[in-house]
Amino acid sequence: MRAERTNSARTGKFNLITWIQLAFAVAAVVLIGFAVDLAWGDIPRLSDGKPDLSGYYDTATITPLQRGGDSEEFLTEEQADANARRTAFGLAAGSANQDPDREAPPVGGDGSGGAAGNVGGYDSFWVDPGESNFEIDGKYPTSIIIDPPNGRIPPMKEEARERLRSAFRLGGDYGRRNNGTAWWYPGPGPYDNPEVRPYPDRCLSGFGSTAGPPMLSTLYNNHKRIVQTPGSVMILTEMVHDARIVRIDGEHAPNDVRRWFGDSIGWWEDDTLVVETTNFTDRPNFGRGSTRDLRVVERFSRLDEDTLLYNFTVEDPNVWERPFTGQYTWRQTDEPVYEYACHEGNYSMFGILDGARRLEREAMEKAAADSGD
Repeated sequence: MRAERTNSARTGKFNLITWIQLAFAVAAVVLIGFAVDLAWGDIPRLSDGKPDLSGYYDTATITPLQRGGDSEEFLTEEQADANARRTAFGLAAGSANQDPDREAPPVGGDGSGGAAGNVGGYDSFWVDPGESNFEIDGKYPTSIIIDPPNGRIPPMKEEARERLRSAFRLGGDYGRRNNGTAWWYPGPGPYDNPEVRPYPDRCLSGFGSTAGPPMLSTLYNNHKRIVQTPGSVMILTEMVHDARIVRIDGEHAPNDVRRWFGDSIGWWEDDTLVVETTNFTDRPNFGRGSTRDLRVVERFSRLDEDTLLYNFTVEDPNVWERPFTGQYTWRQTDEPVYEYACHEGNYSMFGILDGARRLEREAMEKAAADSGD
């Protein structure tokens, strides 16, 4: 009997100690979890603790890349609201005349700001440039560029300017608007064959550096999709189905490997994904006179559960006098990236080339008539 009471006492003591230890263990787990929450912040993360950037994003914004000459650095809330109203009004007005039986535009276009002299193109139903200026910390910047402080791309070097002038002089002014005549005749000209047309005309990449890098907001199709794994990050652009693959902690491809979107490697600096892109072709997708020595460094940071801050720095020693940096926000959305079937039913290239041949025949006939032949 005495032995039984002793064993019972020992058992009770053991159970008490066990419960106390268990209670401390549970409390420790709770405290550790609380500490981790404080350290990680209120953003989604993967199992390895890295911020989860995966998802769909709407990158459209009416904030311009560069600041106007006399603009302040930031808009007031009232000014931002007024911009949003003007944008909505302009889009509504642009969709007003959709009569399929309306007259054709005048020869050479009506002279307004549409493509190629506004000879007819998209109405506002097809465009989605954004509804408002983007906001960071309660402020509305007047440009995406934040450095230089004037919010503008730095001046180009004179040799870069001359390269652009030479390119425009090749076969006539390539930037010249259509005026209904073969102003490049007898050539060479900007409509000689498909290969001389820009990448977007040929459905090879999107216009306006929508896939970049740097990736900018354009007239429409501004959605992106990010798929993230521990070893790589894929960024899919809605416009012309461009996809970039970022290798985490990788090394750049050899110098003789060149791509329109460059070669991208990435690494984590705290909660920011840093992506460096080099190895561009002689005609990088970014354009603006950039060369194969273009280098772009991008930074992706979650501001909160619904917002990504996209920051980029561009440098090309052959073009600009100094690097420049910009940033804007990407808003997470439930709307997916849709297929961009650029060549499906695409008769525009045939129309462009056929129209050029017709204008050249007219120019040839006029030249023959003027010479009396």
